Amino acid sequence: MILAGINPLYSVAGLAIGTLVGLTGVGGGSLMTPLLVLLFNFHPVTAVGTDLLYASATKSVGTGVHGFNRTVDWRVVRLLAFGSVPATVLTLIALGYAGKHYGGMVDVVTIVLGLTLIATAIAMLLRRQIVARIAPAINALSMRRVAELTVALGVLLGVLVSLTSVGAGAIGMTALLALYPHLPTNRLVGSDIAHAVPLTLIAGIGHWVMGAVDVGLLGSLLIGSVPGIVIGSLLSARVPDGVLRAILALTLLVVGGKLLF
Repeated sequence: MILAGINPLYSVAGLAIGTLVGLTGVGGGSLMTPLLVLLFNFHPVTAVGTDLLYASATKSVGTGVHGFNRTVDWRVVRLLAFGSVPATVLTLIALGYAGKHYGGMVDVVTIVLGLTLIATAIAMLLRRQIVARIAPAINALSMRRVAELTVALGVLLGVLVSLTSVGAGAIGMTALLALYPHLPTNRLVGSDIAHAVPLTLIAGIGHWVMGAVDVGLLGSLLIGSVPGIVIGSLLSARVPDGVLRAILALTLLVVGGKLLF
């Protein structure tokens, strides 16, 4: 039944986005959701819900690799989850309530998605400057205060990801680099990916319960994205990362502006 709903065009989109994710490490939710909304004319809430389960499946593979290589800081993951899990549940409850009593959340999701894409683009373009400016102040904080800020970051990501499927990549990584400047970058990347798995899974299941997941679309995307991630990962050593991130950030600015205006 799922195979009957497979669309090769969506698989090609999954291949393209998967390759980009493999090349840059970000851009899955940032590009997939607006692509589904603007190019394929999916309902914004359906696009978000489907993309969340798509992200959970693909990032599970990444978590397995990082876990095997011991590049996951599970304490950071727990702190993020302590904030993001309840925030995700509460956001899903609010979405369900609003959908029943106010005729849907299309406008709200579209506006938040557009703003989040622009914020993601800014975070990608100015990551070094943001981290350099914030890190000294973070260094002066106690470990307890840093832990509290990490939980607060989890809350923010839980709300953003539940509403838009965007935020756990560039925004989350920029904040983690500022909060934990002494941790190796690969451990922060692994921690961010590991945290994204339960976050996107819970949010995706919530959207599925509300009927906001297209199973055929999900299968089509995964068929293309898995080889795409492999291809992107193999090519990543040959393509300048800065160029790719700049192109991706400018794309997000354009797409975010399109959604808002």
